[in-house]
Amino acid sequence: MTVEQDNSNVVKELFAAFGCGDIKSALNLFDDNVEFQSPVTRHALPEITWSKMRHGKAEVAEFYSELGAKMQTEAMNITRLIADGEHVVVEGMNRGTVRSTGSKYEHDWVMIFSFRNGKITRSVHYYDTADLLAAFH
Repeated sequence: MTVEQDNSNVVKELFAAFGCGDIKSALNLFDDNVEFQSPVTRHALPEITWSKMRHGKAEVAEFYSELGAKMQTEAMNITRLIADGEHVVVEGMNRGTVRSTGSKYEHDWVMIFSFRNGKITRSVHYYDTADLLAAFH
């Protein structure tokens, strides 16, 4: 297998683990010193408290915990995956419900993963936070 195939498989494993609620397996795919941000935005919103830079597996675990407490993800689908060397870019869409309001949301996103030695060293997620904000109200 090529490095691109290996890294693409790690991303697919990440989505499969997250989709099954297996956060422990998802965390094992990250480097101990991972840089992680979701969503990348210059405008922090009080409803979207998980939107901040995180460093290391413990802080990524906090992200998953905080996100899960506020959101019920119902679908997270990859629509395109592009691998180039130590980087994988993924386009997709997800759908879910804001737990506090019961309102549904759906949005498209792009995630960029960087790798070293088969582990995710950087993960940044870009999506329109307006979709989520509307579901909080």
